[in-house]
Amino acid sequence: MAELLSPPELLARIRVSSRMYGTSDRRVLGTLWWYSASSVLLAPTVESLVVTTTALDPARVTVFIHPDGRMLAARSDAVCSDAGVALRSSIDSFASVLGELLGVSERVFWALAADSLANRVLWAGGTPEFAVTLAGEIGESLPVPRFVSAGGRDVVRRGSCCLIYETRGAGKCVSCPRQEPEERAARLREVFG
Repeated sequence: MAELLSPPELLARIRVSSRMYGTSDRRVLGTLWWYSASSVLLAPTVESLVVTTTALDPARVTVFIHPDGRMLAARSDAVCSDAGVALRSSIDSFASVLGELLGVSERVFWALAADSLANRVLWAGGTPEFAVTLAGEIGESLPVPRFVSAGGRDVVRRGSCCLIYETRGAGKCVSCPRQEPEERAARLREVFG
């Protein structure tokens, strides 16, 4: 994990994705990287809590990285005693380094992590209430996850933007918060309806 938090190493990983996304804008690339990475890094801890109520330690993950810079998976065999504290520390470490590297407010990265956490809870079979409780245990830096119903399913009502629409040939995500609420609701119904 320490290697991932090294500013030169992190910046190199972010830059590698410029070919894939067709942009050299570090703010966009770093935001996209964290959007994906936060989901992968939080997965072992969040999924273990939903499935077994035993928290795997996010600071002790082994990360599997694609040559294009994307994190493909993370695993942890170490248990932590306080998931909220461990997750807060992990997210804070990345938010601090990314904020400084990219000249972006750390709040952006906390918001992305909140949406990743909420999605991971749902994907593991947890409830919105579980996600909100876990977010509360992490602390006030993490925005409270929000949810909507689409086609009878709980879906994360994202509060963060991955900026994919600022890359070559990409549009806004179905759940992008940077679209009119009516448009987002219609797109969610189309996908989940």
